[in-house]
Amino acid sequence: MSDSRWNTDTETHQSLLRTEYTISRKVKGAWAGFVDFALRDNVLEVAVGLIIATAFTKVVNSLVSDVLLPPISLLPFMSKNLEEKFWILRKGPHYHYPDGYNTRQQAMEDGAVTLTYGAFINNFVNFLSLGIILYIIANLYGWLSKDSIITHTVKCTYCRKQISAKAKRCPMCTSWLDGRDERETSDL
Repeated sequence: MSDSRWNTDTETHQSLLRTEYTISRKVKGAWAGFVDFALRDNVLEVAVGLIIATAFTKVVNSLVSDVLLPPISLLPFMSKNLEEKFWILRKGPHYHYPDGYNTRQQAMEDGAVTLTYGAFINNFVNFLSLGIILYIIANLYGWLSKDSIITHTVKCTYCRKQISAKAKRCPMCTSWLDGRDERETSDL
């Protein structure tokens, strides 16, 4: 009786060891795959780029909202904070004619339909400022490193797709851009 129990315990123990080895091998393989994916150069570059872009966006937003927009708000037709400028398209039930709404939030809480052009102008100036600053940085990088980030493109004369200005042949329609297709060939 003790021999059968011993065999069962040994078989159970060996089965558990095999299962442990299989699970350990799969976990190590999954971890190695994750490390290969997560620590590749381009993934790390993208992660660092996103972190820098987030910080850069905060700086540009601050530049726009704290430096550029306050002087614009001082223009004669701007009587309050630019981001709070809005038109009432449909009045809410608690609208009082002489006073109206003081803020967008007040109008929205009353159920009024508003056109918030101030927020649009703010976002547009943010976008424009960010684009101009990124363009300046790209040109500065190209000037310092002699390797331009900005690629200049031209239209292929045959398929009208945008291609690199340095291309000798169109990757879309495979026509030669240096005029080889138009040269006459000799008849032998």
